Amino acid sequence: MRIVCVIVVLAAANLLNNWLVRGPYVYVLTCVAATAVLLLIAHWDGLTRADLGLDAAAVRRGLRWAPVLGGGVLAALLLLLAIPATQEVFRDSRAVDLSAAQLLWRVLVRVPLGTVLLEETAFRGVLWAMIRRRRGTAWATAVSSLLFGLWHLLPSRGLSRSNTAVGTAIDSGSAGMTPTVTAAVAAMVAAGVILCELRRRSGSLLAPAALHWAINGFGYALAWAAPRWWLSA
Repeated sequence: MRIVCVIVVLAAANLLNNWLVRGPYVYVLTCVAATAVLLLIAHWDGLTRADLGLDAAAVRRGLRWAPVLGGGVLAALLLLLAIPATQEVFRDSRAVDLSAAQLLWRVLVRVPLGTVLLEETAFRGVLWAMIRRRRGTAWATAVSSLLFGLWHLLPSRGLSRSNTAVGTAIDSGSAGMTPTVTAAVAAMVAAGVILCELRRRSGSLLAPAALHWAINGFGYALAWAAPRWWLSA
């Protein structure tokens, strides 16, 4: 029953953010509100801060993991940017069309206080801990990762139009939407498995949150900067 409540909250937040309501401020408010509700459900289920990877010891472990993960992601992205064959990944209208102020909002507010806060609390925090207590780690990782992939079904619909590399590989028209969405969901399921395993190994929710922010935050920043300073028209 309580797991169903978590799924209902996530479904409502997903519809609000991707279909019913528009605007960056509303997005962040929706994510913060949904996170608060999920934490109340976790408390109702009897989960502790340690179960969620948020007790003092877990926070200390996560803070040790964070700079290593962030540095690794930045190095990997810079390597991709340096290789001509992978530079098209950074031609993304979702980032390049932003002003400098909008980029800062996206990287410093929308991503950490919206995307990362809700998704990590939901999928590597509350859901993972609830299922793990009932069915074990393997089930927790499998179910959480599958739901994480489905969570990205609506946001992935316009991916082939906004990202040059995806649009080149897959038809950006309506015929290409199904393979684009399928590939995006599958990729997010795999990403969910990696993030859950990082949560397990680190014992901290901050570790997957740091990796998640680094991929999104540095990804946006480089996709904004690369066409302006490095990539030819």
